[in-house]
Amino acid sequence: MCNWIRGLDKIPYVRLMLRSDVNQRHSEKTFSLQKIIAGEFDADLRGWARDAKAFGTPVLIEWGTEPNGNWFGWNGKWNGGTEEGPKRYIAAYRHIVDLMRSEGAGNLTWVWHVNWWDEPERKWNAFENYFPGENYCDWLALSAYGPTTLLTRDGTESFEFKMREAYPRLTKLAPGKPIIVAEFGCDLHNRYVDVVHWTRTALEDLFSHRWPAIVGFCWWNEGWQNDDYKKHDTDMIILHDVDLTRVFRDEFAQHADKIQETPVTSN
Repeated sequence: MCNWIRGLDKIPYVRLMLRSDVNQRHSEKTFSLQKIIAGEFDADLRGWARDAKAFGTPVLIEWGTEPNGNWFGWNGKWNGGTEEGPKRYIAAYRHIVDLMRSEGAGNLTWVWHVNWWDEPERKWNAFENYFPGENYCDWLALSAYGPTTLLTRDGTESFEFKMREAYPRLTKLAPGKPIIVAEFGCDLHNRYVDVVHWTRTALEDLFSHRWPAIVGFCWWNEGWQNDDYKKHDTDMIILHDVDLTRVFRDEFAQHADKIQETPVTSN
């Protein structure tokens, strides 16, 4: 896959999602933070790093996605709670980075990725408490979704509202670091938000350079099942809506001068 992406003159973006299942909101039985810190997976991680080094060209790499969200098993709630949880996350993150750097994988650009809001919204769980340090990440990233299901009432605020909350915190945490919107999107059929309007304003704001640290963004172009009722399925696939497709085409055409085809990394 990485070879295919490189063949398109693009840079692979790989997430190490160390989890034993895709179910959310539970502690991790296999790849716990304590086991990572103790080195139980060092052999596999070293092997991965050697392969990455042999690949030879830049790779964006991420581990510990959205640590301030309790849906993932590396959130502090599942790893010692308010006092120990964020500290264990940082220790595990640094362990992985140090280990891969020791294997000479200097072509890896490390991305630290948080959610725009903290869940639970408690002081101990603020994403700042999970920051591994400027020497352990090259880029920062965040997720900022609108409603993600047909019936979701939460998250109806504009993309600009979410960035107004999160962007100053990120830039204060690591001044000068590039930021990417690693995930954003909105369900096509949510009854509380007009997805076309929500998306158009989001893209216009992104292209406006109002957030100068942002160097890229990624719409989460996917659909998935939420329960036993087909009509409740999430659909965020752009081409499934002709008006949303037109928004993307129009905005990309209008701002073609701001879209850079040549890959850029911090290396």
